[in-house]
Amino acid sequence: MKTLTITRPDDWHLHVRNGAVLKTVLPHTAKQFARAIIMPNLKPPVTTVEQALAYREEILQAIPPGMDFKPLMTLYLTNSTTVEEIKKAVESDYVHAVKLYPAGATTNSDAGVANINALYPIFAAMEKYDLPLQVHGEVTNEACDIFDRERAFIESHLSAIHHNFPALRIIMEHLTTAEAVEFVQSTHANIAATITPQHLLFNRNALFAGGLRPHHYCLPILKREHHRLALVAAATSGNPKFFLGTDSAPHQTALKENACGCAGCYSANAALELYTEAFDRAEALDKLEGFASFYGADFYRLPRNTTTVTLEKSAWQVPESYQDNEVKITPLKAGETLSWKLL
Repeated sequence: MKTLTITRPDDWHLHVRNGAVLKTVLPHTAKQFARAIIMPNLKPPVTTVEQALAYREEILQAIPPGMDFKPLMTLYLTNSTTVEEIKKAVESDYVHAVKLYPAGATTNSDAGVANINALYPIFAAMEKYDLPLQVHGEVTNEACDIFDRERAFIESHLSAIHHNFPALRIIMEHLTTAEAVEFVQSTHANIAATITPQHLLFNRNALFAGGLRPHHYCLPILKREHHRLALVAAATSGNPKFFLGTDSAPHQTALKENACGCAGCYSANAALELYTEAFDRAEALDKLEGFASFYGADFYRLPRNTTTVTLEKSAWQVPESYQDNEVKITPLKAGETLSWKLL
């Protein structure tokens, strides 16, 4: 196969930051995706509908002329979130979900949830009003090994949330383990998951290939090979519970390449090419359109896109960085060759 045409996809898990970084990275997403779920972990976090609408306007102003792109906003869940704010979110045309970050789990999660059980009244309201819950599924207990934190979260929190609120739509974001795949597969249709390109393409050896590789460092962290294979099998299975979510997370290069580098892989510049490469390796290109273009829209109860994008099997080199006077961001696979290119 030399070319591949699919319905224009959406990104169901995206970080675009704000300010100068937003202006640098947003065109990369807008050229590929019609819509994207925008993560709310700014500083300060986006915790109210009013803040989400203001952030949406900033994003709209950064879309290059001639590009058609819609940001889908989310709220950052805290132990101070109220049922009234959930009602406002449901009544808004622009807020599509609420994101649960365990406190300290990832970038800008210091304001996250310290007591998940205290949020049960909020989960009840979200179930009642049918507002999806997005979950960063990791415990933050320092006694728990970092490679086991996803499994521990399912056992200690997520299973109970699903049991107590069976009608609540839940998206387990950026799956990384075979246990998480099994959990999603074994639960009701209202439990789904996003999968990133880095977790499809790399196992944890990539963190140390030829030395410490900070641009492969993300949270949840890369796992063993058998977990990667489980993710590939899930993504290419045609199961509508699994769909595209890049978790593209831009950081300035200097903040990645230092003594305490930030977690996050920047993949938005070549997101669709990276996914296509993963599906091609698995000999499952016929499954890419459902994963990238259909299942996420269906789960969020939004119409599927009607336009298309085309990729060509043509080698090209990923730039070493994207930069201007204020910003320098190193992308995933910087300087390496990809075998598929978006036309």
